[in-house]
Amino acid sequence: MTLKLSKVIGHRGAAAYAPENTIEGIHTAADMGIEWVELDVKLTKDDVPIIFHDDTLERTTNGSGLVAETTYEDLKQLECGSWFGDSFAGTKIPTLEEAIEALINRDLGFNMEIKPCAGREKETTEVALDMLSNYWDDHARLLISSFQHVSLEVARDIAGDWSRGLLLAPEKNAQGDDEGINPDWKDVADYLDVRTVNLGASIATRDIIQDVIDLDLHPLIYTVNDPVDARQFQSWGVEAMFSDEPDVILENLLTVH
Repeated sequence: MTLKLSKVIGHRGAAAYAPENTIEGIHTAADMGIEWVELDVKLTKDDVPIIFHDDTLERTTNGSGLVAETTYEDLKQLECGSWFGDSFAGTKIPTLEEAIEALINRDLGFNMEIKPCAGREKETTEVALDMLSNYWDDHARLLISSFQHVSLEVARDIAGDWSRGLLLAPEKNAQGDDEGINPDWKDVADYLDVRTVNLGASIATRDIIQDVIDLDLHPLIYTVNDPVDARQFQSWGVEAMFSDEPDVILENLLTVH
């Protein structure tokens, strides 16, 4: 199955313009003409798959505590828009089901990042993929990605015909400083049978991008908000980039004939 990526993927919807990981963000991206969005999925205490990034509620909601210890019924009482702007007050945390419905209605491609709470890598993947399988049939416009190898292993085993992406962030030393890329990433990508390697912009060198291409995989870069950086990555052969300002990046990419 060919993976039909777009040049720019809206990061967490369109995170510079609407609260991240919300239905409003999905519609904002679609209204801009963006063709794909990336959203994060995790589980509530009672195993409802929701669209949410952090392990804790404080940053983007009026609640507090751990997502993994909060039921969906309690999450429904929270709002996740006021932190971003008064016009988004009352915005709710969407379920994966609600997000899928909005994505299908707006005809968007979907990068579902599995973002499990610690210790829930397996069940988050199983529940999310089970939900997805009930609705989604466009394999060319679906990418399942994660930093968690266990999650990608489960996705490979139970939904092997859906494309997977290995997320790579800088390795940290004992002092917490960046130390470049995991030296075993090629073996990991091969074992997990991924289609894309999603690199953090700070570790995306020309050589690493070329290594990804040489493996016949798609290099994707996150999170790119500077048009100059975007054009450089494009010149190095990057096929798609994640951006909080996807309209700006798309407008500034070079036209490839």
